[in-house]
Amino acid sequence: MSSSNLFLSLGKPIKNEYGKVIGKVASFALAPNGKFDAVFVEFADGSFSKQPMENLRFNGTDITFVSKIKSQANMLCDQIPLLWRKDQAVKDLNDKNKITPELFHELHSSFEGILNQLKKDGQVVIDEAAVEIARCEEEIKSLGYAMANLELEHEIGQVDEETYNEAFSLLQNSLKRATTEKTDYELIKSKVSSILIGDPAVQMPKANKIYAETVTTHQKPLSTTTTEVTTADSELPEPPVVVYVKEIGKTGL
Repeated sequence: MSSSNLFLSLGKPIKNEYGKVIGKVASFALAPNGKFDAVFVEFADGSFSKQPMENLRFNGTDITFVSKIKSQANMLCDQIPLLWRKDQAVKDLNDKNKITPELFHELHSSFEGILNQLKKDGQVVIDEAAVEIARCEEEIKSLGYAMANLELEHEIGQVDEETYNEAFSLLQNSLKRATTEKTDYELIKSKVSSILIGDPAVQMPKANKIYAETVTTHQKPLSTTTTEVTTADSELPEPPVVVYVKEIGKTGL
């Protein structure tokens, strides 16, 4: 969006990468030259936070909040291998006597210092990703219990068909979102860990590819079935996730 149109997003909802509304645009911070520097966000719990412009993507009236962990991971997986290559190139130049020993030590020390800091940042990302994975696992577990209880109450006639269908759809969509989010954070943790243990060949996908691309279900003429969550990176061993899919008028666990 152009700068003038950004004001049209005031009061508009902000969603995360998985479509969940997390807050709304409260205001903007502008530099004296009129450049948009930051966004003031009112989160769903009522708290306010000043977020850099790069943490949000504006597409018409659709506003997406980009996870700081994912942005940081992408940056680290770009910069660390690059610095490794530069440091190796400096060593090669020194071995070939194409630079002075003094210049070699100066450049090598500079690269080494930056790399050490990036590795510390990488460990922080790994730890934060682990926290998010645990949160998603707990959410998936709770959703499983909620879905089982819904099926039970519907089976004994405590929940009417219309209410059941609405609740079932809500729980199923939440389960897809939580499973996709968990897979994304596992991908981040795996990629950054590989970088830190010395595998410069490992690269993060592009920013718009870091998230799981599709989550599909295949409905069959049965009351229940299972589906696998497909992701942008199939290398991670993830067991199939059971998602309840039904025909109207039938139930099952």
